[in-house]
Amino acid sequence: MSQPAPNRLLKWLRVALYTAFAVAGQASAALLTRLYYQKGGTSQWVETLTQLAGFPILIPYYISHLRKDTPPPPSNTAVETKPPPPPKMLALVYVYVYLGLLMAGNAYLYSVGFEYLPVSIVSLISTSQLAFNALFSYFLNSQKFTPFIVNSLLLLTISSCLVVSNDSSEKPHGVSAGNYALGFICTAFATAIYGLLISSQQLIFRRVFNNKVSLKLVMDLTIYPSSVATAVTLIGFFVSGDFKLLNPEMDSYELGKASYVMTLVWTAVCWQVSIFAGLGLVSELSALFANVIFAVGLPVNTIAAIIVFNDRINGVKGISMVLAVWGVVSYAYQQYLDECNEKTKRSEVSEV
Repeated sequence: MSQPAPNRLLKWLRVALYTAFAVAGQASAALLTRLYYQKGGTSQWVETLTQLAGFPILIPYYISHLRKDTPPPPSNTAVETKPPPPPKMLALVYVYVYLGLLMAGNAYLYSVGFEYLPVSIVSLISTSQLAFNALFSYFLNSQKFTPFIVNSLLLLTISSCLVVSNDSSEKPHGVSAGNYALGFICTAFATAIYGLLISSQQLIFRRVFNNKVSLKLVMDLTIYPSSVATAVTLIGFFVSGDFKLLNPEMDSYELGKASYVMTLVWTAVCWQVSIFAGLGLVSELSALFANVIFAVGLPVNTIAAIIVFNDRINGVKGISMVLAVWGVVSYAYQQYLDECNEKTKRSEVSEV
């Protein structure tokens, strides 16, 4: 049975709002990250923490959602809350630790990329996350390589190769050729890890939770792995000795101490706004749709960096951006076809 027209309208208004916040949050966080490095920030561990440590912002909503969805117990009966059986609990611990380690590695490598590369270059390389997602999903989730997926893989690969072959004359001031190359390598590995992360989440939804996706489950798979990732990053932060650099870095920050703190705080907030909007997209539609929206938003980062930081847009980068958008659209169309086929199968089963 289809939804009434007002309900459908409200649903798509929510989807549009979540999409706007997801894209805007992602772009704003990327720009603020680059601003931190451009104005005197040097700690990759600090920037890694801003990507991960803002998850407590989600906890009040998480608690309110649990209360809203928990029916009141009958007044004359005692309620027994049974914890998950030990094997299931142990499996959840493994899942949270595994995803948390992937998130920590992804965030740290992206921090290195943002330090040594312009935002536009990082964003263009990051569009290849869909190609890595398709590749890992082939092995983990039996992803079929349809013509649209193959087309997307080729376009995103060519786009990334064009970015790599582009001259290094636009590298940020003070960045050596070696560090510029390191930025490319770290961003490429970060993109690959993100593709593995998404593919692993799809596998976990299927094998551990039997495809019973709910907003609570999605938030569980965000908050608990983020806790693990934050703990791992804090260990790296203290072991590396970067905590000793905070006061000198704050004193030498070009925009002042207050701006230093606000830059880090708003970077963390923007990442969490983006993540929260992604959770909304997952709850309204699907995880695949949310992933595609984030990939579609990456060219927005490139355009924003050209406007804010005057990143150069030469012919090679322009062609790379067009190919990246084309590849993302091709991938998104295949996901749309898969969703339609899945809905058709479900409707046929329900009619039988």
